[in-house]
Amino acid sequence: MVQSFLADELADLPGIAHGFFTRRGGVSEGIYASLNCGPGSRDSPAYVRENRARVAQHLGTTASRLVSAHQVHGTTALIVEEPWPIERRPKADALVTAARGVAVGVLTADCAPVLLAEPRAGIVAAAHAGWRGALAGVIEAAVSAMEGLGAARPQIRATVGPCIGQGPYEVGPEFEADFRRQDAASAHFFVRRGAGVRPHFDLPGYVVHRLRCAGIMDAAAVAACCYTLEEDFFSYRRSRVSGEADFGRQISAIVLT
Repeated sequence: MVQSFLADELADLPGIAHGFFTRRGGVSEGIYASLNCGPGSRDSPAYVRENRARVAQHLGTTASRLVSAHQVHGTTALIVEEPWPIERRPKADALVTAARGVAVGVLTADCAPVLLAEPRAGIVAAAHAGWRGALAGVIEAAVSAMEGLGAARPQIRATVGPCIGQGPYEVGPEFEADFRRQDAASAHFFVRRGAGVRPHFDLPGYVVHRLRCAGIMDAAAVAACCYTLEEDFFSYRRSRVSGEADFGRQISAIVLT
């Protein structure tokens, strides 16, 4: 059986189902075990399709109505009116819909998945926020697209799902310098464990910060680190440390039921 985290901010909303899914409960094997939902991986396409079908069933929809994009760490937010075939997924990093039964999802393996909902207007969204996308404005793009469909910004709720935590997210000084140059408020999200050591970046904290700066005050993060919880989540960075040839992707999705 597939397993997922539910967010307090979204769990009590009528007519909306969501899940930050773990890597448990699928059919994939080896380094992809077991709920790998990433068609961009080198896993068996048949396994990926079955895994996604299980996620869709858990959300109360069908496999053909669970959509994700070809993510490119950008800021494009697409309005989804009808689902597309998995092999023709467009390039985007946020998906927004008001169509009932269409589950919009994002794939991650350290980056932050963000699920958003505006229950009064009946609009939901999923955004993929790695550091590049978060800094460039993918959150703001998703919120703007929701507003374009009729969402009221003060009514939007959002949750940042499991991603890499600050402890294992060591970055270079040039990374910190670029961030601080582009967003002075980001200084708060870097810490050093001692003199002369490299900084560690708080990705989930920064994404919540960007949500609140965008006017989404009902925003929080799930306290789960993909890197450290190896049995529950895939992690790109952990796969590189382990010398694995590829890595799986977990999915986070939301749907109007």
